[in-house]
Amino acid sequence: MNKTLKKKDGKSGEIKSKQMTGSQILVEAFHREGVDTIFAYPGGASMEIHQALTRSHRIRTILPRHEQGGSFAASGYARATGKAGVCMTTSGPGATNLITAIADAYMDSVPLIAITGQVPKWLIGKNAFQETDVFGVTLPIVKHSYLVTDVNDLTRIVKEAFYIAQTARPGPVVIDFPKNIQQAVTTPNWDVEMDIPGYDPDVKADESVFEQIVELLEKSERPVIYCGGGIISSNASKELRRFVELAGIPVTTTLMGIGAFPEDHPLSLRWLGMHGAAFANWAVNGEYAIRKNTNEPMIKINDGADLLLALGVRFDDRVTGKVDKFCENGVILHIDIDSSEHNKNRRVQYPILCDVKYALEQLNRILSKKPLKKKYDKWHRQIAEWKEKGKFAYKVTEEVLKSQHIRDHLQDKEEEVILPQMAIEKLYEITKGEAIIATGVGQHQMWSAQYYKFKYPRQFITSGGLGSMGFGYPAALGAKVGRPDKEVIDIDGDGSFLMNIQELATAYIEKISAKAMIMNNQHLGMVAQWEDRFYNGHRGHTYLGDPEDRRDIYPNYVAVCTAFGIKCERVMYKRDLPKAIERMLESREPYVLDVVVPYTEHVLPFIPAGATVADMIVE
Repeated sequence: MNKTLKKKDGKSGEIKSKQMTGSQILVEAFHREGVDTIFAYPGGASMEIHQALTRSHRIRTILPRHEQGGSFAASGYARATGKAGVCMTTSGPGATNLITAIADAYMDSVPLIAITGQVPKWLIGKNAFQETDVFGVTLPIVKHSYLVTDVNDLTRIVKEAFYIAQTARPGPVVIDFPKNIQQAVTTPNWDVEMDIPGYDPDVKADESVFEQIVELLEKSERPVIYCGGGIISSNASKELRRFVELAGIPVTTTLMGIGAFPEDHPLSLRWLGMHGAAFANWAVNGEYAIRKNTNEPMIKINDGADLLLALGVRFDDRVTGKVDKFCENGVILHIDIDSSEHNKNRRVQYPILCDVKYALEQLNRILSKKPLKKKYDKWHRQIAEWKEKGKFAYKVTEEVLKSQHIRDHLQDKEEEVILPQMAIEKLYEITKGEAIIATGVGQHQMWSAQYYKFKYPRQFITSGGLGSMGFGYPAALGAKVGRPDKEVIDIDGDGSFLMNIQELATAYIEKISAKAMIMNNQHLGMVAQWEDRFYNGHRGHTYLGDPEDRRDIYPNYVAVCTAFGIKCERVMYKRDLPKAIERMLESREPYVLDVVVPYTEHVLPFIPAGATVADMIVE
């Protein structure tokens, strides 16, 4: 093994590379890309790389307790920092355990580098022990992928992989690395040029386009900005805020765009869609009279946007509902860096291929020199009226005592029940809205987005497009590693938390002081909500507790966490909640707060899948 990577030539003083193995080259390439953390689980086909990693003093190698947990942690790291997250596994089952996280990163445009060990090159395609065609399996869910067949290609491949993952529309890149190539020896060329035919991430629209956009704004009476994760990916939040304040246009975001614009700003409409703010949905689509039965005609009582500026979005079905009815009567202008998103889901009048940050910079330049003559005072008054009418709200009802585990413990004391919305709102108050929040997937995810007001980009870490349960806790660990200066809290459901509960061991051993607050309703809450709405409350295997003793809380998270060495407490009474949250936040160690809540709560507003704003359920 070489102890040094380079040496000086005695005569010329020129630095020359020494021979290195493929594994050593990979680790040195990581150094050159600024990698400081890798989430990696070893096995026979990747142990060569782990041996090289043990000799690195610049990279922290974190051992997860499941490959999926490690890859979700890498995603959390990437989402919180904007840098590519790196994860690594062995071949076969290790590699296939990354599939969910790779698909999640692809759906949410997250820069992720997934290194998979592979059987030696001569065994590929022969069904060797722990062989899987990772290149083929992941092909539909990556931005790009590589199978390394020559050790001399490795420096170029790693350079390209990080460049592709982190530029333009970010995404996951897989590097499948056969064991014999890991062991092969060569003298690396660090000055190799990237070779990516047809890939140009520097996409800029013509200057005249932005003058036309300003003209559209001058003609508009009811403009709305609808922005998504593209604003965050392109680091354009400051430019967005400047544009909003120059133009005076209200802003709504997608779930992935939460934090792109501060939600406490007067022009914020929070987020829209299936469980988004009623006032955001009305602003885009118009307000309809509430129907008493489904046979009544839909009657619009107020118009929505006549101009929709769609910035870095993909017109996801959870936002649009019945897509051809989305902003049906408005002109839509769609700016995106990915041409494949134009007219894919929603046909628009003005598809513009451009980096959204550059577009906002140009619009700000124009408006700074020549402010809009148009003032949208009437529109702002209508927005203010909607905000008051459609604010998020909750209340304790007699329904909550139908939850047997609640009723038996509270002894009919309704005033002591903790609603999940209440717990999240209290967390927001105590943290002053400054924490990074990760979530699992389900009702708690929607309530987190509703009742925690986000002020910053990369503050809300969630699985949006794929909607993968088990994401929250490992993602929180990755986010905390990437942002140790911030309080990081996973707001989770009992079903979602259980899916990667083994990562409590990672938190303990690695001393990662992320916190978890579980909304424990003993059910798969979101599925149970749909059962209540569409299946007459008939339960189809959505109860997670002990059927023999529905009065008890199962499992006992305090006992489980204690076994992992993690501090945990259960809170059941409203009077105990604030102090319990404070104890969690004051801890310098990992901490789990098990908050017992009723299963009868529904996430509202609710626009059923494939429906329209006219069908929105608000109470």
